[in-house]
Amino acid sequence: MSQFTLGRAKAQMVKSMEEYYNAIQVNIQFSGSELKVITVTSVQPAEGKSTTSTNLAISFATSGYRTLLIDADIRNSVMTGTFKAEEAYHGLTSYLSGHVDMYQVIHDTSVQNLNIIPAGQVPPNPTTLLQNARFEKLLEFVRERFDYIIIDTPPIGLVVDAAIVAQKTDGSILVTESGAISRRFVKKAVEQMEQSGAQFLGVILNKVDTTKDKYGSYGAYGAYGAYGAYGNYGNYGREPEMDS
Repeated sequence: MSQFTLGRAKAQMVKSMEEYYNAIQVNIQFSGSELKVITVTSVQPAEGKSTTSTNLAISFATSGYRTLLIDADIRNSVMTGTFKAEEAYHGLTSYLSGHVDMYQVIHDTSVQNLNIIPAGQVPPNPTTLLQNARFEKLLEFVRERFDYIIIDTPPIGLVVDAAIVAQKTDGSILVTESGAISRRFVKKAVEQMEQSGAQFLGVILNKVDTTKDKYGSYGAYGAYGAYGAYGNYGNYGREPEMDS
């Protein structure tokens, strides 16, 4: 088992956004005690889903919950830029391919209460791997050992991997960049995630420019506050009325 370290710059970024993710964490917990395994996706790449996955997992961990972060974006992982390992390690694809046991892909991190399963090497058949029985067996195993499991997945607007993963989880979250994606594409992505069968928890509108948008005091993640309630994704693209 390797030790993964959160870089100093990343740790500072996490600290600066702590209150936003604590708010999201609380809303997830209020959505139901049965919500333990959460899928996180986006419409397109570079909208902030991996940052959201990481920060949300850290939020749960620093609150004292045994938390596992799974990097299931096995096509194009960016987690290697967040957590660094000083030695060779096995990732999710090694386990799904049958090359190693599941114990060998669950690694410690420098964040207390947080473990990680990195993506591993890019496989030739990512969708097939995520559909196989070994992935479901892994989730059954970690459910018994962790309080919360956050799974980062590829953008649902590009491939179906996120919906496949969500079928095996309790809830899903869609991250989208403010002003970057049309309402039509966001709505289609929401519908795809809802059809997975997992409870759709809502949209996080990311990278909001608070100098232009009247989304309140949530800073870079102002979208979460903009919708008033987690899960109110129906108003995407329409500015909410401000309370008087």
